[in-house]
Amino acid sequence: MSAAPIGYRPVASHDDTVRTEFLARVYQHLGLALAAFVAFEVLLFELGIAKGIYDFVARSGGAWLLMLGAFMVISWIATNAAHDILNPQRQYLGLFGIAAGQALIFAPWLYFFFNVHDNGSADVVAAGIITAIGFAGLTLVAMVTRKDLSFLRPIILFGMFMALALIVGAVVFGMDLGVWFSVAMIALAGGSILYQTQTIMRRYPPEAYVGASVQLFASVMLLFWYVLRLFARR
Repeated sequence: MSAAPIGYRPVASHDDTVRTEFLARVYQHLGLALAAFVAFEVLLFELGIAKGIYDFVARSGGAWLLMLGAFMVISWIATNAAHDILNPQRQYLGLFGIAAGQALIFAPWLYFFFNVHDNGSADVVAAGIITAIGFAGLTLVAMVTRKDLSFLRPIILFGMFMALALIVGAVVFGMDLGVWFSVAMIALAGGSILYQTQTIMRRYPPEAYVGASVQLFASVMLLFWYVLRLFARR
């Protein structure tokens, strides 16, 4: 959902109390999604599923494309559910669904860091701190700027499409996308955070705080992924 449905007013058209309550709920649910992601990830490691996924993906590029496709389907279903403001239960199923999907796609990556990569645990912590600082700074910019950031939407959509095409091409043809691809994706994730932060205020109704948190969660995890990728290339 990118705009308030019929009968609902965007948050920006309400008074300061409603706007403050909405933002508080959004970031509380963003925290809930992150906590759920960590819980799901711990479960995957404890059950040995993370290692199984790592071994599966390491066999061939086709396995990774299958994982990526499954993740995209899960994300689409969960995001739609999280935006169903008439059904709170479905919203929370969407939120936990997207957290589970992110945990699955991150599982082989984090297994690599914790069990294969030198100094991996410290790198994961460092990447998490960098992501948190970057997200906080971008959120502040989006909140205080008077500039309309809607112009970022087509850039982000085009960038995501091109990135997906490059990832598929890299897997199929065995190309190395290199450091600059990660840098470009970090910039793209940053632009997405800027755009989403402003969009949830200007176009989302107060009732859509779960859906808004899911939108931000996806951008935060994208940023975290490519910061980790930079650490992996050291």
